Amino acid sequence: MKRLSILGSTGSIGTSALNIVRMHPDRFQVKALTAANNLHGFARQIDEFEPELVSVLDEQNALDLSRLLSGPCRPEIRFGDDGYCAAAAYQDSDLVLLAMVGAAGLKPALSAIASKKQIALANKETLVMAGEIVMAKARENGVSILPVDSEHSAIYQCLKGNQRKDVKTLFLTASGGPFRQTPLAAFNAITVADALDHPTWNMGHKITIDSATLMNKGLEIIEAVHLFDVTPDDIQVLIHPQSIIHSMVGYTDGTILAQMGQPDMKGAIAYALSEPDRIELQMPFPDFTTLGALTFETPDTHRFPSLLFAAEACRQKGTMPAVMNAANEIAVTAFLEKRIGFLDIFNLISKTMEVHTRIDNPDLSRIIEADCWARDKVQSLI
Repeated sequence: MKRLSILGSTGSIGTSALNIVRMHPDRFQVKALTAANNLHGFARQIDEFEPELVSVLDEQNALDLSRLLSGPCRPEIRFGDDGYCAAAAYQDSDLVLLAMVGAAGLKPALSAIASKKQIALANKETLVMAGEIVMAKARENGVSILPVDSEHSAIYQCLKGNQRKDVKTLFLTASGGPFRQTPLAAFNAITVADALDHPTWNMGHKITIDSATLMNKGLEIIEAVHLFDVTPDDIQVLIHPQSIIHSMVGYTDGTILAQMGQPDMKGAIAYALSEPDRIELQMPFPDFTTLGALTFETPDTHRFPSLLFAAEACRQKGTMPAVMNAANEIAVTAFLEKRIGFLDIFNLISKTMEVHTRIDNPDLSRIIEADCWARDKVQSLI
C-alpha cells in the first residue's frame, strides 16, 4: 500500500491521479490533498478519499471548505504556503504528487525533499525556476524525482536498463498545438476559445495555452536538462501531431528507443505512482492499422519564439529561467482573462527577459525575488 499526498488534486493531473486511486484501492491510500479554490469539487474529493490533512489557498477558503464537508471525514484543514508545505511533508505519506500549477509548487517541492519523500513531479516550473537547487537537495536527501510529464516519463522509461554514457540525444515530441498550421498573420485574431481547443490532449487551461504557444515545450527543455543531467544541445524538439510517440532517446550506436501510447496522461501518472510496477488502466493500445502514418516536423521558432526564449534562459542560467517562467505565467493569465492578445504573450516575455539583470548562482531567496520582479514587470507592461 502506497500512501499519497496529492498537491493540486482538483486539476487535470490531480483528478486523473485520484481516478487511478479509485481503480486500485488495494495499492494506494490518500493521506493529504491540496487545492486552490475549487471548493465544491475539493469537498467531494475529501468526502470520498478521507485524507487526514488538506490545504487550500487562504483562510477564507479554509472556513468555507469546513462548511461544505458532508461526510464523516473531518481532516485537519490548513491554508496558504504553510499548508501546502505541510501536506508535502506529511509524515504518513510515502509519495508526493506535485501537480500544482506554476511557481506555487516550488516551496512544497523543497518541503517534500527535506522530509525525504519520494516525488512524482508534474510541476515543471519547480525545475525551471530552481532546478540546480532542487536536484542538489534531492541528491543530498536521497530523494527520487519521478517525472509525470508524458514526455519526461517517456524518456525516463527509455533510459531504464541503459547506461547514461551511451545517450546521445533526447527527442522531445510536441503535438504542435492548435496553431501548428496557422499563418503568423492570423495570430492577432486568435481567441481564448481557439487556444484552449487542443487537438489531442485534455489538460488544464494554463498548460493548454502553454502548448498553443509552445512554451510548454520550452519549459520541458529546461526541465529535461535538470532531470537527466544533459545540456540543451543534447535535446531535439520534434513536432509530432499524432501524439502517439511521447518521446524518444537516441544512443551512440544509432539506436533510438521510443515510448508510445494513447495521448492520455493517465499512463505517465500511473507509472510515476506505481514504478517499478505497471498497473492495469483499461487503456487500449493505439490502432496502428488506422493511424496511417506517424509524422514529424521541425518546430517553427519564427511563429513560436518560446523555444528561443527557453534556449536563451538555459544559456544564461542564473535567475533568467525563473524570470522567463514568471513572465509567461502572468502573460498567460492576462490572455485567459482577455486583457491581452495571443501575440502579446510572446512580446511580454521577450521584453521582460531583455531588461532583466541576471543574477548568477542565486540562492532560493534571490530566485523568488527575481520571480516577483518579473511578475511586477509584466503587469506594468500590460
